[in-house]
Amino acid sequence: MAGAGAVELDVAGRTVRLSHPDKTYYPERGFTKLDVAQYYLAVADGVLRGLRDRPTTMQRFPDGVEGEFFYQKRAPKGMPDWLPTARIAFPSGRFADEMCPTEPAAVLWAANLGCLTFHPWPVRRADTEHPDELRIDLDPQPGTDFADAVRVAHDLRELLADHGLRGWPKTSGGRGVHVYVPIRPRWTFTEVRRAAITLARALERRMPDLVTSAWWKEERGTKVFVDYNQMARDRTIASAYSLRARPRATVSTPLRWDELSDAAPEDFDLRTVPPRFAELGDVHADMADHAFGLESVLELADRQAADEGLGDLPYPPDHPKMPGEPSRVQPSRARKA
Repeated sequence: MAGAGAVELDVAGRTVRLSHPDKTYYPERGFTKLDVAQYYLAVADGVLRGLRDRPTTMQRFPDGVEGEFFYQKRAPKGMPDWLPTARIAFPSGRFADEMCPTEPAAVLWAANLGCLTFHPWPVRRADTEHPDELRIDLDPQPGTDFADAVRVAHDLRELLADHGLRGWPKTSGGRGVHVYVPIRPRWTFTEVRRAAITLARALERRMPDLVTSAWWKEERGTKVFVDYNQMARDRTIASAYSLRARPRATVSTPLRWDELSDAAPEDFDLRTVPPRFAELGDVHADMADHAFGLESVLELADRQAADEGLGDLPYPPDHPKMPGEPSRVQPSRARKA
């Protein structure tokens, strides 16, 4: 039996206790913890497809989206014994055991802790050193919007095809677009990040007025930034079907390519995604049937280096200095110095 003020949910044959189901998580629309749990029940197969066997960081909002939040990387005490973990290494050299969902009940268990957004690593627990997804984050800068990110995504689709690759697009839940490419887990984080940089530069060349690979915000201009550092170790993207901490409870939603141009981020939220999922299922379900190679992209990286002298780009500030990495000094500060 659930305690006072709690409910019990049957999740694929496993009982998950939900405490304080009436607690408001999205005040603007009145959505409660129970609404969040019922949402994740409705899309359980889809969200689990994006999380299965992946070390996953929980973005927790104990007091709802208007309260403080935190990222929980280490598996919390009291985690069910049926929920496995994997040991991952941070850039600092430290380690942590993160939860690795393998069944829908794991998603609901995390939702009970106030987890609204799931941030899975691009690796599986069987091999945490070799990504099996290349994730490309198209991030509109001030003065650009979702429609601009969509334009870039369509050119990215053609660019990927030129290298024998296929991408699956989804909304970020905000103004951006994410494109995932399933890959064989044979390349290191450094190599997959290099592939992301290479594609960013190639997109920049194709669309110089709209695309930038510049790490420093002061150099990006009114363009869409291809955030190559989302492929750096310990950088993650909100999973497919994750709720986002936005007033309207938008969802990072997988789309078909033929839907992308007519889509708007606000079309996909806690209320609208479940009926869509019931009708269409997970439109990215076939990602699991593919695993591409990065050989062609990395050959382009070698040509960019040999012919144009294009090397590495700055890592995020929390990373140790990497071999061959350029200065992390902000350009305007470097000029003053």
